[in-house]
Amino acid sequence: MTTLNVVRTLAKTGSPYRRAIVASTRSASSAVRPSSQQSIIPLSNVEAQWEKLSSDEQLTVHQQLEALQKKDWKELSIDEKKAAYYVAFGPHGPRAPIKPPGANTTIFFGTIGAIAVSSIIFALIRSRAPPPPKTMTKEWQEAATEQAKERRENPITGISSAGYSGKGHVTVR
Repeated sequence: MTTLNVVRTLAKTGSPYRRAIVASTRSASSAVRPSSQQSIIPLSNVEAQWEKLSSDEQLTVHQQLEALQKKDWKELSIDEKKAAYYVAFGPHGPRAPIKPPGANTTIFFGTIGAIAVSSIIFALIRSRAPPPPKTMTKEWQEAATEQAKERRENPITGISSAGYSGKGHVTVR
């Protein structure tokens, strides 16, 4: 319940504070009306003004547009239609862009920079690494293939099977 409804409910119950409540309600409602009419914001070019408006003014514009949209849509001006669309679906609040304009180039160059730095680090580590073990040479792997054939390893589908045409243990090019 809003405070106005609570005040109306208390005023109807016949409580001893009825006169004070009714008097304060009348003064509060008369105080609200003039200020809300004074704060009518022009709906032309709402898109440009929206971010500069305070939250109270944005609420007032929203309420104005709700009242206007209860009328026939054909009677609304183009500015009013644009304002209603912008307030409902514009890029503000939860629909605001997550990243600012131009952020794609920053992300692109940042990614390129990260790849370049990691490539340099990889090259430095690779240059300081010890040579590969002797078992990684092509000659060693060919000898391991011949030894596997002599031992008849995997005779059904592997190296020592009839008609085997694979590389065997050779992985170095």
